[in-house]
Amino acid sequence: MGEAVVLFSGGLDSTTALAWALSCFDRVFPLSFDYGQRHRIELRMAAFQARRLRLVHTILKVDLRPAGGSALTDPRIPVPRPGRGDRITSRTPSTYVPFRNGILLGLAAAWAEPRDIRTLVTGFNVIDSPDYPDTQPAFVAAMEAALNAGTTAASDGKRWHILAPFIGMKKSEIIRTGLGLNADYSHSISCYAGREIPCGRCSACLLRRKAWAEAGRPDPLLVRLNKENRR
Repeated sequence: MGEAVVLFSGGLDSTTALAWALSCFDRVFPLSFDYGQRHRIELRMAAFQARRLRLVHTILKVDLRPAGGSALTDPRIPVPRPGRGDRITSRTPSTYVPFRNGILLGLAAAWAEPRDIRTLVTGFNVIDSPDYPDTQPAFVAAMEAALNAGTTAASDGKRWHILAPFIGMKKSEIIRTGLGLNADYSHSISCYAGREIPCGRCSACLLRRKAWAEAGRPDPLLVRLNKENRR
């Protein structure tokens, strides 16, 4: 199926997206973003996974900290730690980075266009995290339309495709899909606190714990950390 760029943060969803893309495309290019996020450990883990798979990994820099408005880019805004309840939020959470996914998709397209790649793969999903506006199917469709209207694709007949194969899946279903594709989750990072050892209390940690429990499997990240005597 040709070539694809995978938006690769190194988290659960993008790790699965990378494994899925490798099963579907002839060549795959993982693309990560250093946007000033407090959990920058994800970039190191993403690079590790790309090396393990012998893939060419690129990190693009764009500083979203001056824009503010998010607990992930503004240290003055605390990362929410809702405890151990199943309900994380009923509104757009403070960990939403304003239009982040639109910006990152635009950067990915800018990187892919001169390389004649027109497929972007994402790990977006909305079932367990429905309150993020920039992971919704309508958003994906709108961004795809914008790329087809505002790039050389509008004149060269090569249409863009933004693929979000897990958008309607629960995280536990995404995990099961990845396990079937031999995805390595032992170095995937979800925690917003910015450390390799998860805090266990932020919304990302709670969703991850719930997903692995539903999948009926131990979290490979915690298994690895236990073996390394780091928990």
